[in-house]
Amino acid sequence: MRRRGWLGLGALALVGYVGLPSLLVQRLNLGLIREGRQEQRALALTFDDGPDPATTPAVLDALREAGARATFFVIAPRAEAYPELIARTLAEGHEVEPHAARHVHAWVRTPWGAFLEPGRAARRVSAVTGRSARLHRPPHGAYTLATIFGQRAAGVTGAHWTVEGRDWHPESTPESVRSRVGALAHPGAVVVLHDAGPGAPNTVPALPGLLADLRGRGYALVPLGGLDGAAPLGLRGLPRRLLGGLDRRVDRMGGIRHAGGRADNLFRLGSVRFALEGVTLADGTPVPRGTPAAELHLNSPLLVDIGLRRGLRLAPGDFRDLARDLQTRPELRGARVIFGLSTFAPLLALLGFESQPLPSAVLRRLRPWSALVRRAYGTGGPMPEVRLSVVSREAFLERYGEGS
Repeated sequence: MRRRGWLGLGALALVGYVGLPSLLVQRLNLGLIREGRQEQRALALTFDDGPDPATTPAVLDALREAGARATFFVIAPRAEAYPELIARTLAEGHEVEPHAARHVHAWVRTPWGAFLEPGRAARRVSAVTGRSARLHRPPHGAYTLATIFGQRAAGVTGAHWTVEGRDWHPESTPESVRSRVGALAHPGAVVVLHDAGPGAPNTVPALPGLLADLRGRGYALVPLGGLDGAAPLGLRGLPRRLLGGLDRRVDRMGGIRHAGGRADNLFRLGSVRFALEGVTLADGTPVPRGTPAAELHLNSPLLVDIGLRRGLRLAPGDFRDLARDLQTRPELRGARVIFGLSTFAPLLALLGFESQPLPSAVLRRLRPWSALVRRAYGTGGPMPEVRLSVVSREAFLERYGEGS
């Protein structure tokens, strides 16, 4: 019995020391800087594990050529070994912050070692840069309770990411890194890549093309300190974070994808069977229950941040991506209508959709979810009614397809 009690205490201690920090900080990023506001078309580039004289200069060259600035999370002994690279990095307008004194996962450190690590890294890197450290990204983005307390004691804020290039993965290639970051990039994102270590052989050749792609899409490429709205995630921002995670899980389960394969598109699209009854389009065309359809989902956090007026300006271009998806995604080629259920029916009506009321039974099911979404994203004012927005495939492609 006594042994079971000790085992129970040990399990509780492990949950408190590793489990909760892993869930709340490492996964949900509570208390960490992980993104900025999406109002401006800007994202933050960050690079880990350098400097390395064999690879970091090429990364700096590509950034300078593209007019981009970034944040480098460096390993203290390497910074001390190559102060000239740190000096060049700072001189070219980049930020240099501590990553580690020893690149060891927090979970396999002693609690005391994990507590001391942020302070040791910050002091050693600051001695090279001549500047106080503000941020700290632990190896692998991993946290224990000691890591959290260590960052606070050192006076640094944890920095995470929203887009991981996975350049370190053994199956990754320069092309896959460029494609992955390009697909996941969105306003306010924090991108993590590596200028040294296993990820560098993919990042170095991928970077010039990736930077050109992002510049071509209108992004300003800034360090974390220059990303508007980049602040630690607090309790008020947690509902939005949780809802975004739920959206991504639902998307994976339902085969819902961002239009054009880009996370900065205002719309997401999935293949479904039309579930409503008694719907007829304005031209008299019936839409029977079970009709193959493409269901439209809004990129709510982006639309909330940029506002309806700017969303209305951007929507036609994003709908052109959606039109290409209708013609190229195999599961969407048979869709006869495009429809959505949302409170944004007035916006979609301006873009060619018909707006129709929903049956009262459907409204009763949707109202609680719609209210939850509005609260999570901080949308004030009276809640508009959820309505059906629908358009035929032919009408949509005539307006937004190739040659329209």
